[in-house]
Amino acid sequence: MKKNKEKRNLISIEILGLLLGLIWIAPFYLMIVNAFKSKRDIFSGVLGFPEQLVFENFVEAFIDLEFLKSLFNSVMITGLSIAIIILFSSMAGYALARNKSKLSGIIFFIFVAAMLIPFQSVMIPLVSIFGQADMLNAGGLIFMYLGFGCSLSIFLYHGAMTGISKSMDEAAIIDGANRFQTFWYIIFPLLKPISVTVAILNVIWIWNDYLLPSLVLSESNATIPLKMFYFFGQYTKQWHLALAGLTIAILPVIIGYFFAQKQIINGVSEGAVK
Repeated sequence: MKKNKEKRNLISIEILGLLLGLIWIAPFYLMIVNAFKSKRDIFSGVLGFPEQLVFENFVEAFIDLEFLKSLFNSVMITGLSIAIIILFSSMAGYALARNKSKLSGIIFFIFVAAMLIPFQSVMIPLVSIFGQADMLNAGGLIFMYLGFGCSLSIFLYHGAMTGISKSMDEAAIIDGANRFQTFWYIIFPLLKPISVTVAILNVIWIWNDYLLPSLVLSESNATIPLKMFYFFGQYTKQWHLALAGLTIAILPVIIGYFFAQKQIINGVSEGAVK
């Protein structure tokens, strides 16, 4: 009787998982299927397969997006932003966790409270100040991402530091290492799982961000999300090209995941165990 009940529960979970999987994959199906249709075919039927594959959509979208240039801009901004966020946030989390004082507690509280501040509330003064400093460019955008991304990242690193014993710091200092060497060679490698988590969270946000780059970047430095709006004008929407462009745009992410999936899975699983 108990085995039958467990079997029914297992079947129910499998059915639920299948339904959730279909719901998750449905947008990708719609995107890919309609990317091969003409504009007329899309409006005549969204769910069905294309009667004739229109590969010209991808060629035209690739050219209109200036894909290689916008891909380079997206990779550069995202990569540098993630590297800087991980570096500075890990050092800040280490310093705040190891130096227990009223001041460090106040600083940590300020970082945590900063997570509650919506970007829209500081958008206009931020752009105004950076404009006066002549920093409305890719470098200024990366600096902004550091400011907006470090609060959550420091919070995560600070929490991870509680699981690393101070005796490791003391042993390294006894062996002649200074504070920076202790962090970089002893502590930072142990933070790999949380670094992977921080990287994933920030890559998803920065890679797909539209609002902040639209306020900061010029046309020559436009990222893929900015270029995607080329297909949506005031009087017309080129859905066939937009969907083809989206299909092209997700390919670098998928390729990047396949190359880094071992490190991502190991990092996440190690973090879960810890």
